[in-house]
Amino acid sequence: MARTITALVAGLIFGLGLALAGMTDPAKVIGFLDLAGAWNPALAFVMGAGVIVTFIGYRLVLARPKPVLEAKFQIPTRTDIDAPLVVGAALFGIGWGLAGYCPGPALSSLIAGNGEVFALVGAMIAGMITVRVIRARG
Repeated sequence: MARTITALVAGLIFGLGLALAGMTDPAKVIGFLDLAGAWNPALAFVMGAGVIVTFIGYRLVLARPKPVLEAKFQIPTRTDIDAPLVVGAALFGIGWGLAGYCPGPALSSLIAGNGEVFALVGAMIAGMITVRVIRARG
């Protein structure tokens, strides 16, 4: 139960941070990607702040002998770059650029009740299910 509550609180803080930073506004995201037009650098500052907080957080957390709510740390060990990683990253980037949302801000924007966001999240879920089905068959 503690893990579920912790995940919920962390998700709420993350969503609130995205909303406060304006990342739930697709116009701001598309403005950042529009290098040839009216470029808006605001997203670069949000990303920079996120990198700094993550860097410090990882240093503090990994200095502990073990996580608070788990028996051991689960750190990825793979370092190779394969086709699924490249294709997934490309699809993510294309979707982000076209819609102006990445998954976190899209989920945070559901509260606004915007029909476009519901369609986007539905398409995201359909894509995740499709990948799982394809991987299960392969």
